[in-house]
Parts: sequence; C-alpha cells; structure tokens
Amino acid sequence: MEKEILYQRIHNMIISSAKKPKYTALSTVKIADLFGVKPEDVEKMLQELINEGRLNKSKLTDPPNYEIYLLP
Repeated sequence: MEKEILYQRIHNMIISSAKKPKYTALSTVKIADLFGVKPEDVEKMLQELINEGRLNKSKLTDPPNYEIYLLP
C-alpha cells in the first residue's frame, strides 16, 4: 500500500465530513482489510503522515472519546 493513496482516501473522508470542524475517526483494522495489509502498516503510515504535518491527530473530549484525524 502506498502512503499517498492512504492520504488521498483519508483526505477525501475528512473533506466529505459534515462535522464542524471537519474530522474523521478511522479504524485501522478496517482500512487494513480494504487495502489487504496489516493494521500495523496502516498505523505506521498514519504516524508518518502526522510527523510530516499532513494530518493532525486529536481525541474527542466527549464519549466515545474516539481518536480523530483532521487536516492541518
């Protein structure tokens, strides 16, 4: 799986979100299943995108306290 393809998918999910501010909660297991890779690989690529400054990661303050991803 390519990191750029993963970024494009996540970017589109965030842009199409109706929430304000726009964000998405991701399941690395579901994404890994879609791409046919291990969940650890997806987590590693997500962390690389965060380190590059292409994504921001946060946590919702209200239950269910999902980890969310936003565009910078």
